[in-house]
Amino acid sequence: LHTYLVEPPEGAEPYDLTAEGGMRQIVEIKMKGGAGKTFLASINQVIVKEGENKVRTRAVVHDLTSEREMRMALKASEDRFERFFDEAPVGIILVDQDGKVADCNIAFATMIESTIEKIEGKDFTPLLFEEDRDMITAALDKVDQGERLGSPIEVRLEGKGGPVETQMHARKFRSDGNTVLHFIDLTEKRALEAQFVQSQKMQAIGQLAGGVAHDFNNLLTAIIGFCDLLLLRHKPGDPSFGDIMQIKQNSNRASNLVRQLLAFSRQQTLRPKIHDMGDILYELSHLIRRLIGASIEFELVHGQDLGLVKVDEGQMEQVLINLAVNARDAMGGAGTLQIETENFTNRKKKKLISEDLPPGHWIAIKVSDTGCGIPKENMQRIFEPFFTTKGVGEGTGLGLATVYGIIRQTDGYLDVESKVNKGTSFTIYLPRTDETQEEDTADDDAENIEARDLTGTERILLVEDEDAVRTFSERALTNKGYEVITADSGESALEVYENLKEQTIDLLVTDVVMPNMDGPTLAQRIRQSSPKLKIIFMSGYTEDKLKDHMGDNIFFLPKPFTLKQLAAKVKEVLGD
Repeated sequence: LHTYLVEPPEGAEPYDLTAEGGMRQIVEIKMKGGAGKTFLASINQVIVKEGENKVRTRAVVHDLTSEREMRMALKASEDRFERFFDEAPVGIILVDQDGKVADCNIAFATMIESTIEKIEGKDFTPLLFEEDRDMITAALDKVDQGERLGSPIEVRLEGKGGPVETQMHARKFRSDGNTVLHFIDLTEKRALEAQFVQSQKMQAIGQLAGGVAHDFNNLLTAIIGFCDLLLLRHKPGDPSFGDIMQIKQNSNRASNLVRQLLAFSRQQTLRPKIHDMGDILYELSHLIRRLIGASIEFELVHGQDLGLVKVDEGQMEQVLINLAVNARDAMGGAGTLQIETENFTNRKKKKLISEDLPPGHWIAIKVSDTGCGIPKENMQRIFEPFFTTKGVGEGTGLGLATVYGIIRQTDGYLDVESKVNKGTSFTIYLPRTDETQEEDTADDDAENIEARDLTGTERILLVEDEDAVRTFSERALTNKGYEVITADSGESALEVYENLKEQTIDLLVTDVVMPNMDGPTLAQRIRQSSPKLKIIFMSGYTEDKLKDHMGDNIFFLPKPFTLKQLAAKVKEVLGD
């Protein structure tokens, strides 16, 4: 018998399967098979001794190979199921016929901020949000009776920090009568949906604001322009001078409001240059001190070796002034306003109040106050246009919307942290640039314009569909000595240009948005015969909208503009 065993027992009789021997022997042992193979066998052997020298054995040998493979496969399957159950990204619980939780995975416990030990063995119903319990119990009763849910049910669970919105799938096992429930956490989905709806709403309002601003800019251009023409005849001391100046000053205030609308809708024209934020803050600090008053302490903390940023200085000043004024109002006349700058680098995405800050190198500007703080329910609405908690007449609700629009148009990001009765911190993240700082060579300020000769004799084709703007612009340029030919549309301008025959024009000044043929299309058609013609586009929209049409000898004049600004732009272009 030992000839067939892979490892025969040592010191045993040749008929024994074990070293101990015995009349009945039951073992699992490796045996030799055909072709040199081995197999595990279960042997049940009875030994009968007949006389002194005669032994008879009877044994049943059972090959365990297939049975062992089945056991291993079952064990692997169980391990696999347990792994899937424990590591599933969705919450899974098993509810028995008594309504108790028989099993629970880590994802479900994490979802309600509890532990598996505290959930298993407890009633399932208290895990549901109180208002949803009757509905879910009724649905599970139907599942218990063999019905299937037509579609997943949205259910709120009792989480540690409040209700947790989930989607529930339910199915009953026929074998043991238990019900398995799958829960998909909808928290992030709901947040993304809310963010998408908010962005759509902001985009729609932004388009509306941009459109209103464009039309308003045309009106303001005409009002300011005709004021300038009147001021040529009514000098200081004239009885009408004060009235005209009042009209012009209020028009300029209106144009500032339009700039806020364009800033919110991210359609304003920015003139970004390389700046050191420390320099901007230093220049602005005196104004901020006057704005917040002597009773509020002001601290300015500069970071070491601060990098450079590419921003529109005027717009960044607007951002900081808006934040400082908001801080002043929140502190009610007493407290501390601190503006702090530092270099900031993040290797991974950083979660902000309304979006993620991508990895990169940034300049962080933190504006903190010790005011009343912002209630949690208002945090998601503070950047909405026209949303304000101030009284009637105390605020337009455009301040933070404008700040947000300017920062995002500058490719920056904005974050907010606030505690009620403790204070609020706004952190601006601006991309750090490796470009070097340029010398400020701005020559378009009021003083330089005043000192320059703005007259000329060139021939100009002026195209503008708004009658008032066209009339003012024509008179303004004619007064400076230019020969001005006007047209009220792209088509009529093309016809005028073709009828000039031998005469040539030195400059095309055209509005951008016009019915039928717009400014860029007109410019393209005329340039087919005059490729070197100089062109000025006028628009209440941002220059960025024209970036595909800008090129050599093409310039931009934003509306609203004054008589001097129009004349200075024309002189600059023709003299270039």
